[in-house]
Amino acid sequence: MEKKLYDTYVKILEEELVPAMGCTEPIAIAYGAAVARETLGEIPDEVEITASGNIIKNVKSVVVPNTGGLRGISAAAAAGIRSGRAEKKLEVLADISREQVDGISDYLRQAKFRVKAAESGCVFDLLITVKKDGHAAAVRIQGHHTNLVLIQKDREILLDREYSEEHAEKGGADRSLLNVKEIIQFADEAKISDVEKVIGRQVDYNTAIAEEGMRGNWGAGIGRILLQSYGNSVQNRAKAMAAAGSDARMSGCEMPVVINSGSGNQGMTASLPVIVYAQELNVSREQMIRALLVSNLVTIHLKTGIGTLSAYCGAISAGCGAGAGITYLYGGGYTEIAHTIVNALAINSGVVCDGAKASCAAKIASAVEAGVLGMKMYQFGSQFYGGDGIVAKGIEETIENVAELARDGMRETDRKILEIMTEKEEKTRNRR
Repeated sequence: MEKKLYDTYVKILEEELVPAMGCTEPIAIAYGAAVARETLGEIPDEVEITASGNIIKNVKSVVVPNTGGLRGISAAAAAGIRSGRAEKKLEVLADISREQVDGISDYLRQAKFRVKAAESGCVFDLLITVKKDGHAAAVRIQGHHTNLVLIQKDREILLDREYSEEHAEKGGADRSLLNVKEIIQFADEAKISDVEKVIGRQVDYNTAIAEEGMRGNWGAGIGRILLQSYGNSVQNRAKAMAAAGSDARMSGCEMPVVINSGSGNQGMTASLPVIVYAQELNVSREQMIRALLVSNLVTIHLKTGIGTLSAYCGAISAGCGAGAGITYLYGGGYTEIAHTIVNALAINSGVVCDGAKASCAAKIASAVEAGVLGMKMYQFGSQFYGGDGIVAKGIEETIENVAELARDGMRETDRKILEIMTEKEEKTRNRR
């Protein structure tokens, strides 16, 4: 593999597979709020959060970790302002003491919070303005969760970076260079020492939170229900572990995960099923790591065309990645993996994202099921063909079709989901 391309793939993994504690949208708010507090130089008494619809959707129903069970945009901002450590970015709320947790609730009651919907048209847009004693600070994040584009104190501009949706680049590595054939070549040829740290951390972190999801009383308990209902087959365990990680994470579990494409749920979906199958097949750690390279990079490839946030459930992309990684464990090459991905995309594309919440665990289980079924179809000589719905002739063409569906075709779906989640809920609350 050409060295420049090889180095790009390594860099993509390092940029994407990073630790985060808590659902990444409320954590992005907490991070931005912590930066705003540092910029102001004191604890503000007025806080205004302006957020794009997809952020509002994903913050509404999840528990913010280390807050004593608080939910929502104001709670996330309060936690970041009161107790967050901005230098830790997506682990901004990791080091909060019990005394600080109580302080967050007090501060949330005492300060004035206002939440507004952004009208910029940017899919990921977050502006946090904080005020006290005639002074103000503003912080803006666009494109992805830690991409600061503006820091301002009073009239002094401390950071001002131009951001464009059309020319956005997430991190420094060029994701457009990803394709399935070269992802497999990279997985075959990668020096384990180049990827051991980032993949090993994903294995350790995501396995730990999944095991906690199985043990504890988290969310809707989808992981445990799967095991209790459908037994201990490797296919069911793969679904259950991924779901259990989401059970814990969506309910505020104070353990980190290694994310993929800006999402902890996607990071767990792409990794945990592959880990379960690797253990079942008793393959070497090296072979498991190579399979995880396939799964993670296929997931990133699928998500690159879709974007960080959309109405298209990101777990579907990660489930396809998991199916690809599992196929690799069974000795599959380009042909087998390409057919697995196409089959899985044909099965589940169209599952909507209606925000981060407990039901994400069930969608993850469905995504993993589709990924494994996509593999099994090809093993038994069955497949979907070009012209079957959104399936095109060729893996890359099918991936582009799905990207267009999710990125462009589902924009109105996204608006309607947000309307249902916010406006109709407000009307119901007013009638009570």
